[in-house]
Amino acid sequence: MCTASRLSGTVAPLPGGGAAGSVYTGLTVRNTSGAACRLSGYPGVSFVGGGTGQQIGVPAQRDETQAPVAITLQPGRSAQARLQITRAENYGQVCNLTPADGFRVYPPSATDALFVPYTAANACGNPKIILLHVGAFQPVG
Repeated sequence: MCTASRLSGTVAPLPGGGAAGSVYTGLTVRNTSGAACRLSGYPGVSFVGGGTGQQIGVPAQRDETQAPVAITLQPGRSAQARLQITRAENYGQVCNLTPADGFRVYPPSATDALFVPYTAANACGNPKIILLHVGAFQPVG
């Protein structure tokens, strides 16, 4: 199993990755260990901030438009999940706008998490507003 301790992560915009009021990004994890590991399913993703890693708002909901696939992630290889980030500013004052430092990412079936920096979006502190939707990991070339 690919645990967070075996992975590093990045988030970057996807080509043509915009929709009204949101952006599509690629959440990429890379196997930084010396051995292959298995990855299959959806990561757990949430905004964190305050310089402390404190969760902001609610975790991402699953986008089930792509089926999970079993991936054997060799050392140095990557997998990517599509992450839709809705603009917190769309919600006005009810949002309780909060600057984000990045994301806490739990690999599928893992109990440890990695921090992925990303300051290009704000979060909503309101637990009734869902800003994140994440797809299943897919292999990267």
